[in-house]
Parts: sequence; structure tokens; C-alpha cells
Amino acid sequence: MRRRRRTEESNSGNWLTTYSDLVTLLLCFFILLFSFSELDARKFRSVMSSFQGGTGVLNGGNTVDFDLNLESSDGMLEEDLEKIKDLLEEYADSVGLGNEITLSVEERGLIIRFMDNVLFDSGKADLKPESIEILKTVAGILNRDDFKDRLIKVEGHTDTDPIIYSVKFPTNWELSATRATNVLRYLVEEENIDGSRISSSGYSYYRPIAPNDTKENKAKNRRVDMVILKSSYEEMEPK
Repeated sequence: MRRRRRTEESNSGNWLTTYSDLVTLLLCFFILLFSFSELDARKFRSVMSSFQGGTGVLNGGNTVDFDLNLESSDGMLEEDLEKIKDLLEEYADSVGLGNEITLSVEERGLIIRFMDNVLFDSGKADLKPESIEILKTVAGILNRDDFKDRLIKVEGHTDTDPIIYSVKFPTNWELSATRATNVLRYLVEEENIDGSRISSSGYSYYRPIAPNDTKENKAKNRRVDMVILKSSYEEMEPK
């Protein structure tokens, strides 16, 4: 009887060993499949969103809330940003403004940086007549079908020099904000950029890109930045 009982106990554990081997093999199989595939985050999110509100597979029929933070979602957008960057760099070079209009793809998105003398006279916020053609070209690119849904932020910046003898602009806050707003208004009112995709901010001298210790560095800080946002930053904007 003892020998028979031991045999039965031994046989009862064999299925567990076989089952664990099967699970391990399946895991290896799916890892291999994943390694040979590319995960398209946008398509994946699109598929998952189609299940929102549907019948769930968990307790109570709830759907699974997928909180995806996949870099590839911005990867597709970066291709668009690089296209805009190349087009604008080609234009800036063609009109001799390659040093006055700089472009770079950074964490937030594509930064189109205009030195203040490109768009404005010193201490003023009215767009210079020669700046209109520049903004018209930029707007034409941003209104293309490939890019027309991208969100845009216009940001005004100054150096630390105080505003002198100006009733209209008591401080650099007013100057930077008005410059950004005037760029926005031109793009919306004259170039028909959708007002729901653009906003403006003035930062005075509180977001410098160089120390305000020399004439050259102060010139770098006097600027207007136009930021074409990546999708991850678009999600932070108010709807």
C-alpha cells in the first residue's frame, strides 16, 4: 500500500512539470515574435481605443485602461518635425537669414527661433514690414495637409535690460507678451491658421538661452520662439 501511494503521489506531480515547460516554451515563442516585429504605437492606441466602452474581460465587465507611454508615438511625429525643419532651413538660407532664424528638434518639439531684429525693431512690438513675408512662408508650411493639425505655441522673450521711457510697455513682461500675441494674431487673422491650435505666452527675461552678461548674449535672449509641439506635449494642452 505504501509503495502504491508513493507511486500515485509521484505521478500526480508530473503534470505540473509538463505544464510549466509548456508555459516557458510559449513565453519564449511570444518573445521571439515580439523581437521580430515593430510596435506602431499610434495603430496600437487606435485599436485599443476602439474597445473603450465595450465589454470587458475583467470582473464586472470593466475594460482595461491602458496607460501607454511609448516613445514610438513621438517617433512618427518627429518625422513630420524634421520635414518642417528642413523646409524652413532651406527657406532661411535662401533669404540670407540662416543665422537669424534657427531651428532645432528638442524635447517639446520643433523650436523655430526668431531673433528679435527679424520681426521687431528694438523696444517695439509691431511686426516689421519685411517680417510679413517670413511669417507668410512659415504659415504656408504649417498649413500644409501634413502639418495642419500640429499645435503651436508662440513665446516671447527679452533680455534683462529694463524698459525705459515707454508707457505702452512698463516692463519686459508686457513687451514679450505683446510681441508673441502680435505674431499669433497675424498667423490667425491673416494666414488663417486655426486659432484652436495656437497660443501665445510672454516670459520676460526669465527663460534665457544664454547668460545676460554680454551684449552678444543679451541679443540671443531677445527672441520669439515658435514651438511645434510633439504629441506627448499636445496632450497636456487644454482642449
